[in-house]
Amino acid sequence: MNSLRKYLDRIKPNFEPGGKLHAFQSVFDGFETFLFTPTTTSTSGVNIHDSLDSKRVMIIVVLALIPCLLFGMYNAGYQHWLAIGATHFPFWELLAYGFLALLPRLIVSYVVGLGIEFMVAQWRKEEIQEGFLVSGILIPLICPIDIPLWMLAVATAISVVFVKEVFGGTGYNIFNVALVTRAILFFGYPSKMSGDSAFVPTHSICGLGEGTLVDGFSGATPLGQVATNIGDTISITDVAGNAISLWDMFLGLIPGCVGETSTLCILIGAFILLATGIASWRIMLSVFAGGLVMATIAHALATPTYPVSMLTPLEQLCLGGFAFAAVYMATDPVTASRTNPGKYIYGFLIGVIAILIRTYNNGYPEGAMLAVLLMNSFAPLIDYTVVQNNIRRRLRRLNAKAE
Repeated sequence: MNSLRKYLDRIKPNFEPGGKLHAFQSVFDGFETFLFTPTTTSTSGVNIHDSLDSKRVMIIVVLALIPCLLFGMYNAGYQHWLAIGATHFPFWELLAYGFLALLPRLIVSYVVGLGIEFMVAQWRKEEIQEGFLVSGILIPLICPIDIPLWMLAVATAISVVFVKEVFGGTGYNIFNVALVTRAILFFGYPSKMSGDSAFVPTHSICGLGEGTLVDGFSGATPLGQVATNIGDTISITDVAGNAISLWDMFLGLIPGCVGETSTLCILIGAFILLATGIASWRIMLSVFAGGLVMATIAHALATPTYPVSMLTPLEQLCLGGFAFAAVYMATDPVTASRTNPGKYIYGFLIGVIAILIRTYNNGYPEGAMLAVLLMNSFAPLIDYTVVQNNIRRRLRRLNAKAE
């Protein structure tokens, strides 16, 4: 690291004002502060600087996403092997298959998103922000494994420009960038975000996974199957027609978006975020509480007219993107409520609305995305109400003492 530090110090003058590469100062600064903690200090006033700056916060979030990322790769290979009727599941081949399937989508996400942020930073002559370090990995994780690359690029570009940069960049966006990307894909290209072919890759990659699809192949997600269920009993199966248990749902060996299937891996990520103090436990807890309450009510009033209501509360929490949204999306510090009472309200309503949408809208068997985006718009109002209530309460206390 010392040699790298010396090399950066040697070439730094080229990127400073007057240097031959001064036009790329923000690019150099972005890479330098990513690799090393900035050494700049305040010149006036009393300031205390924390070594855990925003870049380090983002890196910890990325580390918390690694379990979901690795499992998503393995599950992509596992679902393909099931689809071709395999009876042997070689771990490394499955992981390699998933890696090769996901890698192009990660590259497209980062190249498009970071490319736009770099260009905007150069244009504004500002520092490059690090918010897309997380968004760049979140976007492929909340999309189907077979989403076309050009669609991913278009949706990412639209989201970064119109949801983030027009509001001022990192820290100023009202809505979660990754979720808006998914919303654009879902409403703009619905056939590529649902159905049998979206969630289970059916083609071989670099010679891996060669075979013919089994008869009766179905790559629909469990929630997709439930939403189209007819009758007063529910049958959820995997791509080969085998019954899916609650344990399978918890582990994540089911069709679905890359990073959202494994509740176990999501909880591992939640532990990392909570142990490091990065995410709010109040929001996480209240999202799960709201979802559990609404799922219990829906199950108590279960009817074949709304098949999702026949799922047990635990199945509701383990299926779809609910757990992923609770841990990684709802806790986004930029778009979430910031007052402690507001966090409870914000999270609880996300949980309630997510289950409410997926249960009573058979045409859209996944409500977590819309629930978080809806509450993003209400987060400032919730905080404003909490603050004003505190002000009124203290004024009443002050007037009481004066009397």
